[in-house]
Amino acid sequence: MEEKLSFEYAPAPESRALVTIKPKYGHFIGGKFVAGSKHFPTINPATEEVLSQISLAAKADVDAAVKAARKAYTTTWSKMSGKERGKYLFRIARIMQERSREFAVLETLDNGKPIRESRDVDVPLAAAHFFYHAGWADKLEYAGLGTTPKAHGVAGQIIPWNFPLLMLAWKVAPALAAGNTVVLKPAETTSLTALLFAEVCQQAELPAGVVNIVTGDGSTGALIVNHPGIDKIAFTGSTEVGKIIARAVAPTKKSVTLELGGKAANIIFDDAAIDESVEGIVNGIFFNQGHVCCAGSRLILQESIADEVIEKLKNRMAKIRVGDPMDKNTDLGAINSKEQLLKIGELSAAGDSEGAQRWSAPCDLPGKGFWFAPTIFTGVTQAHRIAREEIFGPVLSVLTFRTPQEAIDKANNTPFGLSAGIWSEKGSKVLWASQQLRAGVIWANTFNKFDPASPFGGYKESGWGREGGRHGLSAYLKGISHE
Repeated sequence: MEEKLSFEYAPAPESRALVTIKPKYGHFIGGKFVAGSKHFPTINPATEEVLSQISLAAKADVDAAVKAARKAYTTTWSKMSGKERGKYLFRIARIMQERSREFAVLETLDNGKPIRESRDVDVPLAAAHFFYHAGWADKLEYAGLGTTPKAHGVAGQIIPWNFPLLMLAWKVAPALAAGNTVVLKPAETTSLTALLFAEVCQQAELPAGVVNIVTGDGSTGALIVNHPGIDKIAFTGSTEVGKIIARAVAPTKKSVTLELGGKAANIIFDDAAIDESVEGIVNGIFFNQGHVCCAGSRLILQESIADEVIEKLKNRMAKIRVGDPMDKNTDLGAINSKEQLLKIGELSAAGDSEGAQRWSAPCDLPGKGFWFAPTIFTGVTQAHRIAREEIFGPVLSVLTFRTPQEAIDKANNTPFGLSAGIWSEKGSKVLWASQQLRAGVIWANTFNKFDPASPFGGYKESGWGREGGRHGLSAYLKGISHE
């Protein structure tokens, strides 16, 4: 009898010794770390271990940060040439690269994402955003806003927990390149890499007050949004909170960009390369545990290939390694918080009760921490909650279509419009479909590829404005026509 070969992965843990986590953190205001008054725990979602105590910023803290940012803007940053500002951004980018392993480990401990993703995606892309925008700092007259574009002044920035360091880079790099100063609030569950970034600002000898970081929850975010000393708001997060911010800034002169929720369609036509498409489906929905606003969470399959794709997808999902995020072999890490796990569970239960068929990859989930097995639902209709609401987890809804127009109609049948994927061997079909889809970012025969030079953002309830590229830079500038 022939013996069946089995290839198991031996544990390959990254070392925690690379990072030093303080027992308690304050805020970073005016170039210095200042003590906070109230604190709350930040935990490792893979183990539920308390990593540190994070400060909850009150009005006085936000006032101090805005004051420091305003002073830095009026006395230093706005008076500095673009060439000189660019040097600081280049320096920050290089230090982030030098400390990349430290950032990757800290991100994984605090967020729960696999170390492989932190190391290979989040940290390199974050540094790339600073390199890219450093190059823009002395070329702002070519941004398409006239020959003398001006900074807004002080930018208030609120970022989410799914890509803590990368979202910081998306916000801070263009703001500084355009000549603004910053008051940034990281997400309450993932503040540690932002506080490490504050150390980088010190190491780069960035002038005091150019970047200020205040930690806290939604109440802190509201203080930033409503602060009269802030000229521009940039927010990434849920559509629900985005609407609250839009209402708050509507009566003011504040400029605002919002990058909100999504329910992206990943369309597989019958002439697509099936094996490549399956990899694209997995990357589209299971990357970062599905904690991705542009995740391909609705798979729209042409009926003639649906059975083959689903069978191959299940085989591929069975090979996803779920477990310790610090293990370099892990594909799918921990859900970021207990609250998010409950939301994923609630929407998945709605899929069951509304008649969709659930299939989860066979895997052993750890006993501690927050975990959810990679899951697909078949038999989904457009009326199902799982086809309409953003789950923000490793859960895929599968719908089918017969004609290309039906695929477009189903893809566009959503209040969101952040991203989409198209899989076909015919360039003409890809171009036709991309012109019909109401989505800000459309990938062809790939998914979840990002570049600092490429604008990112959505239509409809997925937000206002763009981040990245010249379009994203322009959000931090006022042109002649706008003055």
